[in-house]
Amino acid sequence: MKALVLSGGAGTRMRPAGHSLPKQLVPIANKPVLEYVLENLRDIGVTEIGLVVGENGSEIIEMFGDGAVLGVSLTYLDQDFALGVAHCVKIARPFLGDDDFVLYLGDYVLAEGIGQIADEFARLRPSAQVLVDKVEDPRLYGVAEVDENSRVTRLIEHPREPRSDLAMIGVYFFTPAIHAAIDAIEPSWRGEFEITDALQWLVTHERDVRARIYSGFWKDTGRVEDVLECNRELLMGLRGDVQGIVDDESRLIGDVVVEEGARVVRSCIVGPAIIGPGTLVEESIIGPYTSIGADCRITESGVADSIVLNEASVHNVSGIETSLIGRRARVGSGGRHRLVVGDGARVDVAA
Repeated sequence: MKALVLSGGAGTRMRPAGHSLPKQLVPIANKPVLEYVLENLRDIGVTEIGLVVGENGSEIIEMFGDGAVLGVSLTYLDQDFALGVAHCVKIARPFLGDDDFVLYLGDYVLAEGIGQIADEFARLRPSAQVLVDKVEDPRLYGVAEVDENSRVTRLIEHPREPRSDLAMIGVYFFTPAIHAAIDAIEPSWRGEFEITDALQWLVTHERDVRARIYSGFWKDTGRVEDVLECNRELLMGLRGDVQGIVDDESRLIGDVVVEEGARVVRSCIVGPAIIGPGTLVEESIIGPYTSIGADCRITESGVADSIVLNEASVHNVSGIETSLIGRRARVGSGGRHRLVVGDGARVDVAA
């Protein structure tokens, strides 16, 4: 079996961070979203992985290379225009050949992995098997209607009046039958080749399409709020480990990771929290559910429930919460508010 991972999205809902950083590289608990995806695939024994990349693909290639560091083999596939998930499968056909494959949207985190659905697909080998879960607003997703035997009877993308609350959540297992279905469909009203339409083609032509409900934590990390929620969830599984330097005037409360080369000076860190390599935390309070990346400087400040990316600095600012601070960003105090804010940013200023 092979895998196809989609990592070409523009990240518009993550802006301004999404302007310069592919959303699949946003770190959660100091590890890129895409790394969780690749590890999940490796853990089910899939090592031949095609990675569809877009205009920011060079950063993904620079970070993961040929995949050997993670124990996988990566083949990069360029998608010049965003024409839908099914279009990605079409351009990947030479890589996929006639093998079964798993299609994985690269901005989804599934904390408990995908082992159970992989085992079920291998045992039953339907034409397609989709991962679903109940959601509050099915209109935001592709929706599956399922019978009592877990067979899919109907699928529809972003339904105006949903007849099911089972949303497809970013992982699909396919036999080569999906290629004929993709060849047969037309672009949707959105101008995209929808994988939902290809799945519906299989259902209409009486092919076996099955659904499995995912019982673990999952999240589409396309928005800042979702990234922070995912960060909280994954940090809850953290186990304290101090590889860096913590001076005698500092306190670590709960599970805190201080990575090699990091220094904690006259500060208090409340876990779960992680301090990246080469980072200095000095005369500061770091609250729970905080991930601070590599080579950051947090001085005379208070940060909680936030993600701070590599090489950022925060000086003399307290009360930073539920925030995402980008790479090489500089946050400091002043006599008055001074903002340099990119397109689509959101800023909340205390009264």
